[in-house]
Amino acid sequence: MRKITRLSLVAGASIAVIGGAMAAVPSSAATGGGECELSGTANFHPGPGTNPSGTFAYDFSGSLTNCGDSTSGPSGFGKTTGEISAGQTYTDPTGGKHAEPTATGTGSCATGTTAGIAFVHWSDGTDTVIKYTTTSAAAGVALQGSVVPSYQFADGYTVASTKYAGANADGVLAFEVTDPTQCTTANGVTSAGIDGITGLGTTS
Repeated sequence: MRKITRLSLVAGASIAVIGGAMAAVPSSAATGGGECELSGTANFHPGPGTNPSGTFAYDFSGSLTNCGDSTSGPSGFGKTTGEISAGQTYTDPTGGKHAEPTATGTGSCATGTTAGIAFVHWSDGTDTVIKYTTTSAAAGVALQGSVVPSYQFADGYTVASTKYAGANADGVLAFEVTDPTQCTTANGVTSAGIDGITGLGTTS
């Protein structure tokens, strides 16, 4: 018998990661479900503009709050929170700093694709590392990815996924440009909010 376990996140800045455009998965859909409100900002270096073949890099950070986490039982709902980032600085438990890999993309404000690694640190002390890709059309962004077992930074430090290991990721996101006129320039967007719903799920 197959069992599907999911965590769904209401993401305000998931690039995802980072991080991070699929259908929302309600927390009641299956054992292990949950959801979070996420609010964050992506910063571009430079950003998407008018060139459909333009390349860009970005970093992202956001907060996940009001989370449901049925992996902790009914008492876990509304208590789990998290911080998500991609392309920024990861701080380990001893205070050490590690450069997260830069997220990159190709496209314009109208259409584009990106890829990156997003890091989530949860309030219960666990971590989730998500490798993701996105595809965008106008303000809509579709995200797909998976939780990887671990990630080793360039300096040799390794962070392991101690929560939702083996899960797949998907999401429905909205790209909210701070200054829409930047989409008409060659230099492109400098920052944007990312809001929507993302999900993590495993099949067993």
